Amino acid sequence: MPDPSPGPTGRRDPDERAARVRFRRAVALMVMTLVVPGSAQLVAGNRDVGRIAMRIWMVLVVTGVVGVVTAALWHPFAFWAASNTLLLGVLRAVLMALAVGWAFLFVDAWRIGQPLTLSQQHRRAIVGVNGLLCLSVAGTLLFGAHVVGVQRDLMVTMFGDGAASDASDGRYNVLLLGGDAGAGRVGLRPDSLTVASIDAETGKTVLISLPRNMAGFPFREDSVMDKQFPDGFDCEGCYLNGVSTWAGDHTELFRKSKHPGIDATIMAVEGITDLEVNYWAMVNLEGFKGLVDAVGGVTLNVRDEIPVGLPTDSYFRYIQPGVQELDGLETLWFARARYGSDDYSRMARQKCVMNAMLHQISPQSALTNFSDIAQASSDMVSTSVPRSEVGRFVELALKARSQKMSSLSLVPPLVNTADPDIDLIHDKVAETIDRAEGDVPPAEPKAGKKRNKQPQSMTGGSYGSLAEGYAANQAADLGAAC
Repeated sequence: MPDPSPGPTGRRDPDERAARVRFRRAVALMVMTLVVPGSAQLVAGNRDVGRIAMRIWMVLVVTGVVGVVTAALWHPFAFWAASNTLLLGVLRAVLMALAVGWAFLFVDAWRIGQPLTLSQQHRRAIVGVNGLLCLSVAGTLLFGAHVVGVQRDLMVTMFGDGAASDASDGRYNVLLLGGDAGAGRVGLRPDSLTVASIDAETGKTVLISLPRNMAGFPFREDSVMDKQFPDGFDCEGCYLNGVSTWAGDHTELFRKSKHPGIDATIMAVEGITDLEVNYWAMVNLEGFKGLVDAVGGVTLNVRDEIPVGLPTDSYFRYIQPGVQELDGLETLWFARARYGSDDYSRMARQKCVMNAMLHQISPQSALTNFSDIAQASSDMVSTSVPRSEVGRFVELALKARSQKMSSLSLVPPLVNTADPDIDLIHDKVAETIDRAEGDVPPAEPKAGKKRNKQPQSMTGGSYGSLAEGYAANQAADLGAAC
């Protein structure tokens, strides 16, 4: 065999130099395909294919840059793009076609590089480089198509396609219904009812919670339920969380309704609070665990021992006092546990969870865990919010993260749940919202009396008691009360 080492003049064998040139050319063709798809074909292959590929690439680059810049300068565009199912479907198809087309260009660039003319060592290197680039680029694009598909499926399965509702007096009122599908229960019952009243401009949010055991309340005037109960929901054993069941047993009164139980509950909530409910969202409390786990847990200030599960459960334990990062199961039981407490203490803890979730789920963590969050959300929430309004509420939520959240609970000692003073409730709801918007100054303490920031007692992990009320249930700054 000829000696490939440099001769007396320091020059290598001409065949070796030619082989190295061919190898560098083959590598260059693949790098060109990576940077500008079609450029390798335009230089050394089928120029028609190269021109078409480069034109498509330039159009996609320009479109992408314009889209990113527009989204950065005008956030509503980004929210609209992320919730438009038609656009998401087109984008998914484009990403899949791009993955296939780019992979073809890599294979063609390898062919143009004439691998059979290379040495065995160079041939193996070219095959490895080409395979790595091809799989990396196509895999990334296909993963992007998968993420877009997940987002589209989330929009289709979770949100409706109904008409958007205008803000009422400058606010969107969303009824949040916590459904408990535990053992021995049939379906999802709204055992937790909270109205999130959101300022349509600033995102400033007030949480107004209603106890599930409220009785004798009126319904919205002239509603179906008002005609059935003109003197209020005063039947034997009838409570607020039983409205949904009653409507489910009398569906003939709600022939045009897809969700008679929810619609009847909204009629009750509107009669109690004097607020117009724009949308509703049903949260499956069991599915809530998955969402918390998907975002990596939530940090809460645990004031007292909180039981996780029941003593008969294999996972039964206590959450210890202190600032704790809780997983999905622990957060669920922090919000729902009633051992050693009462319903109103539990309502206070539920508000603390809502406040923590709003302020702790960052856009970065949402993007990092997007697929898991999307899956958990579709299992957890059903809502009447139309897809066309998703962008608006995402923008309002981002604004709300930087603001204090207020709360009002229509519970003792403020409200007698067995015989509620509806006029008092209407006044308190209006006053709380006005104070959150800055239209009413904070109440001043009476002369000679020292105002405490927190109640001195604690019940069931919540500051306060049944007699004096719980801090988180009546708070201008929910974060501080938690």
